[in-house]
Amino acid sequence: MSYWLPLAAQGDYVAQYALGSMYALGQGVPQDDALAYLWLNLAASRATDASIRDQAAKSRDRVAGRMTSEQIADAQRMARDWGPTR
Repeated sequence: MSYWLPLAAQGDYVAQYALGSMYALGQGVPQDDALAYLWLNLAASRATDASIRDQAAKSRDRVAGRMTSEQIADAQRMARDWGPTR
């Protein structure tokens, strides 16, 4: 995670996809559906590469299947409020 987090925080959609996938699966980080949804949603909305955009959206939707509507709304709010760091 230490490699991906700074890049994701700066707006790199590949890093956002990787970090979201890590949180979705609990690989190298504690499994966290809200953070997975956040990073995957950002990657899906920001990716210029169609393949990554599609995979991020599919992964986000799979994660959403494990979440309540309130959890999804909270994760969407986090994504709306997110801004890249410099």
